Amino acid sequence: MNNSKKRGPKKNAPPHAIVFGFDRGMDEESLLLFLQRFTDKKLLDVLLPRLQNEDIFSTVDFLTAIMQKHLSDHEYHSLFLEE
Repeated sequence: MNNSKKRGPKKNAPPHAIVFGFDRGMDEESLLLFLQRFTDKKLLDVLLPRLQNEDIFSTVDFLTAIMQKHLSDHEYHSLFLEE
């Protein structure tokens, strides 16, 4: 996806708008929508108590590894930690 294209919140986008495999731009937009839906409070209120400790730790490890791979220390501190 072109970085100059503004990404606005589309939390109300229908689930069928999430599709992968057509092109990079659509994959990025679909991942954005998927993650927005995944982090919805109503969903997490149901899902989180059902997760096993292994699920929690593997999710945190995966997301941390992604950030370490693609963000500089400055970006991590300013964007994720909001320092």
